[in-house]
Amino acid sequence: MNVLKADSITVQQAGQTILNKVSFSVQEGEQWAIVGPAGSGKTTLLKALTGRQHFNGRVLLYNNNTAASKTIVLVEQQHHFKNLSNTTNFYYQQRFNSQDAEDAITVEEDLQKTVAKNKATKEQLAELAELFDIKKLFTERLIQLSNGENKRLQIVKALLLQPAFLLLDNPFIGLDVKSRQRLEDVLNEIGKKGVHIIMVTPAAHLPFFITNVLSFSKDGLYTTERVNAAKWNDAHATSVKDLSFDHELLRQLTSNNKHAPFEFAVKMKDVNIQYDHKILDNINWEVKNGERWSLSGPNGSGKSTLLSLVNADNPQAYANEIYLFDRKRGSGESIWDIKKKTGFVSPELHLYFEKGTNCFDVVASGLFDTIGLFRKINQQQSTLVTKWMQLLKIELLQRKFLNQLSNSQQRLVLLARALVKNPPLLILDEPGQGLDEEQTTMFKEIINEICITGNKTLIYVSHYASEIPDCVTKFIRLENGKRVE
Repeated sequence: MNVLKADSITVQQAGQTILNKVSFSVQEGEQWAIVGPAGSGKTTLLKALTGRQHFNGRVLLYNNNTAASKTIVLVEQQHHFKNLSNTTNFYYQQRFNSQDAEDAITVEEDLQKTVAKNKATKEQLAELAELFDIKKLFTERLIQLSNGENKRLQIVKALLLQPAFLLLDNPFIGLDVKSRQRLEDVLNEIGKKGVHIIMVTPAAHLPFFITNVLSFSKDGLYTTERVNAAKWNDAHATSVKDLSFDHELLRQLTSNNKHAPFEFAVKMKDVNIQYDHKILDNINWEVKNGERWSLSGPNGSGKSTLLSLVNADNPQAYANEIYLFDRKRGSGESIWDIKKKTGFVSPELHLYFEKGTNCFDVVASGLFDTIGLFRKINQQQSTLVTKWMQLLKIELLQRKFLNQLSNSQQRLVLLARALVKNPPLLILDEPGQGLDEEQTTMFKEIINEICITGNKTLIYVSHYASEIPDCVTKFIRLENGKRVE
């Protein structure tokens, strides 16, 4: 019988109490969810339980009422990996550059390293590869995996450590509907085999196998209770009231449009992209000035590659007939000419900023489309950065380092970076990842108003229909690299 007991877990950072004497115990057969608003300490608690976060208090493991040494393993929300040179010096566009992408190891090589290091067996790997449906990914480079593919890989690697307790930080974020259902079923099977699961997840989306909930509130208090997941989800499915934001400030920030007029933001004719296999297959797509599009499709369907063509990050654009802002790619414009007109955010963008970059500089870097701020800015630009951070209610984070923030705070900083130069085209790839329901609602309303009052063109990616702004009226869906209606 495996039991985990957390006793008075307290975490303080920069004079602020993040967790205050949190105590709970996970008994045999229980599967736990941790819920609560953004910044309430959920991820911090997972890190404390695995020893990645300094804390006061005790974490005890028992097996048949005696102290046990079986492992607790955490799968973080974001993936991290090294290149063949054993460094992490990847750049954002690298996954779309076939030659440079080869500096990343393959899925099979990564798994073999984990097997060898932890003395797992080939049979265990084969069983998990079958269960999580990743054998078909073995020849893929890590840097080229989709969000969902990488999530499954990270969980397989964690299970090869044969943990007694598997900790998951928002494992369903970034997954399409079928992938979420599939992962929920697989995690249920893992739980039946004796692995205890403790996961951070939204309050209204408990997996069906969850038996207990630790719930944080905004004021730092918490409760624990035994639950029926279906009844819990029904009780927490109420709509969130819109959070207020400064409408006049938003109008001021979006009223000055200096960009040259254009008819088409995007025009693609019979576009094909291929690496080891075909990623995009004969794509035809037109995005007119002022149109707002939803881009959808399952994990691995080609969405990120399609966006890389629009955002001038993919060199294969020159081998295709692609027009951006009415100009054919390769007709003399630089990638910087294109990026001046686009505001962009993606789920993994923050991984490419230096650890010592503060949030003000991250937002300011959006003025120059660089991953980091490498030049001085004037007073007018500085004021602009501060005002956008005020609009998103993150002005108090200006001097904090990006990597020290919660996932939701990082997301809002990167959203401010995408908006700061008031571009005519917004490319928002799963912008709601990591935000709680109130933050998502507020951001939806901000984007909606920006697009309508500022006549912005929008390409919006989300696996959740509820996250798509009301201004979106056009839809494109990809499956296996092809456009489907």
